[in-house]
Amino acid sequence: MSSLTEKDRPIVQLLLNTGTCPRCILRFCCVGSQALYRHPYKDLMKDLKEFLKNNQEEEDTVCSDVVDPPCKRIRLEHTEEGPDDLNHNGALQQIPLVNDKNAAMENSPVKVCNVCLGILQEFCEVEFVKKVCQKVNSADYQFTSFVFSVSLPPQLSVRERAAWLLVKQEMGNLGLSLAKDDIVQLKEAYKWIIHPQLSEELGVPADGKVLCKYKTFFLCVCLVFCWCFFFHTWFSVFTRMAVIKALEKIKEEDFLKHFPCPPSSPKNLCVALEIQCNNGAVFVAGRYNKYSRNLPQTPWIIDGERKLESSVEELISEHLIAEFKADSFNFSSSGREDVDVRTLGNGRPFAIELVNPRRIHFTAEEMKGLQQTINNSSDKIQVRDLQLVTREAIGRMKEGEEEKTKTYSALIWTDKAIQKEDIAFLDDIKELKLDQKTPLRVLHRRPLAVRCRIIHTMKSEYIDEHHFRLHLKTQAGTYIKEFVHGDFGRTKPNIGSLLNRTTNILELDVEVTTCCVVIPAL
Repeated sequence: MSSLTEKDRPIVQLLLNTGTCPRCILRFCCVGSQALYRHPYKDLMKDLKEFLKNNQEEEDTVCSDVVDPPCKRIRLEHTEEGPDDLNHNGALQQIPLVNDKNAAMENSPVKVCNVCLGILQEFCEVEFVKKVCQKVNSADYQFTSFVFSVSLPPQLSVRERAAWLLVKQEMGNLGLSLAKDDIVQLKEAYKWIIHPQLSEELGVPADGKVLCKYKTFFLCVCLVFCWCFFFHTWFSVFTRMAVIKALEKIKEEDFLKHFPCPPSSPKNLCVALEIQCNNGAVFVAGRYNKYSRNLPQTPWIIDGERKLESSVEELISEHLIAEFKADSFNFSSSGREDVDVRTLGNGRPFAIELVNPRRIHFTAEEMKGLQQTINNSSDKIQVRDLQLVTREAIGRMKEGEEEKTKTYSALIWTDKAIQKEDIAFLDDIKELKLDQKTPLRVLHRRPLAVRCRIIHTMKSEYIDEHHFRLHLKTQAGTYIKEFVHGDFGRTKPNIGSLLNRTTNILELDVEVTTCCVVIPAL
């Protein structure tokens, strides 16, 4: 085994005798060759024995001449943990060498590794990989690459620490050092072995950096392991990270007093408790028009009670959820309108994140068909420009909202009779600056503040003595209703103060949303 050198020989012998599997031995010998870990288990065991056999006769001679050999030997039968393995100071005791150890290893059945609990043994086999792929395929996902993650039981961290201390002490006797970070992590070794097998079986590449590639539709396959033993109840109340942090704080001598070192040989394998599949999110964007004055943008729920039966986001998302076969969704938009306000003109930009979709591939024609399905389902809304977009494009939708402009149409009532000439002066007002204190109607969800907003232009349209329509082009974020009626003087100036009359708004429509955002299609 070319990756191992003479300095690794005592470590290999030590770990083999304590019941450590070949792949974990490679990890503790800091072997970084990924291809080597993929060799069949039996071949690795054979290679390790050959590696030891090359110098076997010389070693046996040394051991027979020296009463107390410098390299401690551990009993193969050692399966129980207890205080017998430690002296009163918590240090490792020397354990007699087993006679004819190679013959014993040849004849003994494959035991569960005392470090990885069988993860680098049983769960690297082709049969298990096929079970994982069957689970993935039965979930009926579409994906172009996958990310593989592993969730390990907390006890593995304890066993890893015990094995490291054992090897560290042995290397110290040889005048060498071994930092914990030098060891190949169990997760990494497992992924080196399992990635190519999963990739071949699933027929798609594995991509460890796929989370940064917004245009790649990836499937996250998470394998959750657990192990039941007499410490299980104690460890079940802690997360794996809590155990790791505790191990970082405990002193080596204290650790050796409470945990067997080397770790005891387990009787049972780890259990693959769960195989979780999650697809990368898909983002759909477009614009919507709202024609109802009795439809909120999002579900209207107060004190747990629903006020209206539907909403804009639900009318749109229910069809997307069904077609993409997603678990859930997140809706966002460039601004929002009140429940009694219509959105006309070119519509309001919106985006929907579809969480864990099973279907991800849609042609432009299929997206048009989906858009038509949404439009045919209700006369309260219509959508346009429906398309698949990137996450990055969604972020740009929220940028520069203060710089956007919107055009409104407001039907206004006055308490005193008006003539056309009474409102004509409004057409000449340009860039009118307002000071708007947070409106009373939104004070429960927005902080109290005075916001400066601008009315760029106004154009009046006389209807009768008590009604006129006002077309306004304003800065985004302007409260139009409050600009009309004044909100008890909280918006200054306002239409009422400008006309010297009491005014109120009867209807409001968003006619045009001027937005610098361009949403690119995939």
